[in-house]
Amino acid sequence: MRGQGPLSGIKVVELAGIGPGPMCGMLFGDLGADVIRIDRQEAADLGIDRGSNKWDLLNRSKRSVAANLKTSEGVETVLSLVEKADILIEGMRPGVTERLGLGPDECWARNPQLVYGRVTGWGQTGPIAHAAGHDMNYIALTGALHAIGRSDSGPVPPLNLVGDFGGGALYLAFGCLAAVIEARESGNGQVVDAAMIDGASNLMTAIYGMKAAGRWKQERGSNILDTGAHFYDVYETKDGKYVSIGSIEKKFYAELLEKTGIDPAEMSEQMNPEKWPEYSEKLGKVIRTKTRDEWTEIMEGSDVCFAPVLDMDEAPEHPHNKARETFIDIDGVVQPNAAPRFSRTPNGRPTVAPDPGQNTDEVLTEWGFTGDEIERLKASGAVR
Repeated sequence: MRGQGPLSGIKVVELAGIGPGPMCGMLFGDLGADVIRIDRQEAADLGIDRGSNKWDLLNRSKRSVAANLKTSEGVETVLSLVEKADILIEGMRPGVTERLGLGPDECWARNPQLVYGRVTGWGQTGPIAHAAGHDMNYIALTGALHAIGRSDSGPVPPLNLVGDFGGGALYLAFGCLAAVIEARESGNGQVVDAAMIDGASNLMTAIYGMKAAGRWKQERGSNILDTGAHFYDVYETKDGKYVSIGSIEKKFYAELLEKTGIDPAEMSEQMNPEKWPEYSEKLGKVIRTKTRDEWTEIMEGSDVCFAPVLDMDEAPEHPHNKARETFIDIDGVVQPNAAPRFSRTPNGRPTVAPDPGQNTDEVLTEWGFTGDEIERLKASGAVR
């Protein structure tokens, strides 16, 4: 099934998992790739139960084949799909796909040009590569988790955005597409080892540079980007809501003082860290004199570098998000739209996540199986 978007014509086999693998597959599918998710035939404890598949948003824009990978016929079915794929992505612990008979060597025997994308927390090698973990465990070893939080708090896990999705899914997608480009020149596939610990560390590159230059302290909440600076922080408003202010540049800082009515002489030493606590208290008192919406009326669209802090009910209703269709409604579920945007090959509309095995017949037929072969596989229990 050719989707609409810049990846139309790319074929991806995704072995079902949780977190970064499914999101990577969603990114590919949203951009037009034909993503075939290999689901288990039976329910599996793969993490948070979301109920209906239509709420499992990371599985949108894909089709599903339910295969029994404990049978040789099920494994053979996947290998037959691999023969026609550009990319395989999997997020199992190191060595699991090899034990299943779906490791890189078995796949390259069928398709030498296949890009084999692997995403794990710790990577394919290293002394704790086989240990279980989740997002915050992986970013804990990168310096990122230690750096996030206020001076009067411990480290604060940033949801699972930094490890699973930023350091995992996005680096896996980027790596796989880079490898596809190379494979089209060389004729040879390769393994893409996307470790969340590597990706999250890479996301910290600029901060490590600031630390090396002596411009970043180890003390949490004492730096320019971690709530230490009064001009880069979140402030509570009169109505108990919040606004975000990021007036780093001098001209933006001057506009902040103008919009808040603060005398510039009272907060003139913007870049003096010793003054930051005093200035934060002063600015906080001023912000608490008005509601969030009143400050939005005053500051939004200016060069203060301002935005109201919206919750997930409010965000889709913001005029800017509505104008850009940043959020869409699919089957009654409001969710983020595909990103990024393309001028000549625009993305199609994401589709609802399928039930496991919903597209088995359709996919196998399109990918070259005969009707008799499909019926035989279903009769044997290899697919559903």
